[in-house]
Amino acid sequence: MKKKYVSNSQESVRMFKSDLLEVLSKVHFTVPIFIFMPVILFCTYKALFDVSIPVLTFFELFILGVFIWTFVEYIMHRFVFHYAPPDKPWAQRMHFIFHGVHHDYPSDAKRLVLPPSVSIPLATGFYFLFKAILPVNYIFGFFPGFLLGYLFYDISHYAIHHFNFKGALWKKIKQHHMLHHYQDPDKGYGVSSPFWDKIFRSDFIKK
Repeated sequence: MKKKYVSNSQESVRMFKSDLLEVLSKVHFTVPIFIFMPVILFCTYKALFDVSIPVLTFFELFILGVFIWTFVEYIMHRFVFHYAPPDKPWAQRMHFIFHGVHHDYPSDAKRLVLPPSVSIPLATGFYFLFKAILPVNYIFGFFPGFLLGYLFYDISHYAIHHFNFKGALWKKIKQHHMLHHYQDPDKGYGVSSPFWDKIFRSDFIKK
């Protein structure tokens, strides 16, 4: 693996010899919205009008889904996307494909959100996992909240890298992620929120 660096280039290096794989590794930031918003709307309809989950229960499950997403986001970013032990070349290669390329080329707009080739299988796996854990039909209240949390993460990640924020809250969120990129990649794993970094003591000391 080459020495790590950060490039200001708007386009990252080619990752695959296969043209098909190379195309599948890039995605416009709006694509997750078109894929997952229909699923969110379908699950919401299913919960409220088909299986008739009480409205209050639906909102409780929905909020719980968003909250659980923030935890999953932190765990995946810290222990999956940053898994790159130096004595395992295959792990370093996988790290570069899934996340390292973003750290080397943080300005590449087409490698800021998860491509459907990754997000759809992950979402499917989480759906069946939560369906097995939750009471019958509760998945239709929980899963749309979980997916909305994911969409917020993906779109806000793009915005953090390409938008200039004026609001104090968004400035803090952007600062947190920029410190992860440019100060210490072993801290600041929360992208949409620094909450779990504070819980697990992986936050930055911010002045």
